[in-house]
Amino acid sequence: MTEYYEIAEKVIRVESIHQMVHDLCRDYVTDRRDVDIDVVMTEEDIMREKEKSEYDFPDAYYEELGVYRKICDVMPRYDTFLFHGSAIAVDGVAYIFTAKSGTGKSTHSKLWMDRLGDKAIMVNDDKPLIRVTDGCTMVYGTPYNGKHRRGNNIHVPVRAICQLTRGETNEIKRISGADIFPTLMVQAYRPADNEMYKKTLDLMTRMTKTVKFYRLACNMDPEAAVVSYNRMQE
Repeated sequence: MTEYYEIAEKVIRVESIHQMVHDLCRDYVTDRRDVDIDVVMTEEDIMREKEKSEYDFPDAYYEELGVYRKICDVMPRYDTFLFHGSAIAVDGVAYIFTAKSGTGKSTHSKLWMDRLGDKAIMVNDDKPLIRVTDGCTMVYGTPYNGKHRRGNNIHVPVRAICQLTRGETNEIKRISGADIFPTLMVQAYRPADNEMYKKTLDLMTRMTKTVKFYRLACNMDPEAAVVSYNRMQE
């Protein structure tokens, strides 16, 4: 089964074995046929994804992972890379929260949405795509938006990226691109092709010239959203 999608302004043709892939991507269907990325899944692709996992999920789930892997393996050609984080837009600009799994980036984003109401729109709660061009860094929603399925098919310029840590009190400080770069390397997807990974590193370096960076120690109290939002307006 085959369908066409537009993700991060690129037309992607996906030929899959299972329908579940297309159910996931339905909000990104396009009538365009000028294909940029062609993804054809096989049983061998699914098996490779299963071998990477310690769990036993249905084959359709592993095919979903394989489709996105194939997309992200070539996205650096288009100055775009996958970043693990929760991206939320407020007043037309995006803030991305990133952290080790289980730290609470999705919880913190939810606090922003609760506090800011209609001003806040979730871009992607787990695996957004980031495009870096001259003078601008843009974050894109994708179908792969986390277990809570929070996200929208939109793209927004990035104002700041914030590294979350757990703390007894809520404190945030501005940090440099050099300070956060090791975290960026961990949270960015590493393409299988070495040249594409080098391109990803270059894109992250360029991103440090256009985006502000912060480190937030927070206790997940609603006050944490107020502290982080106010500080990142300065």
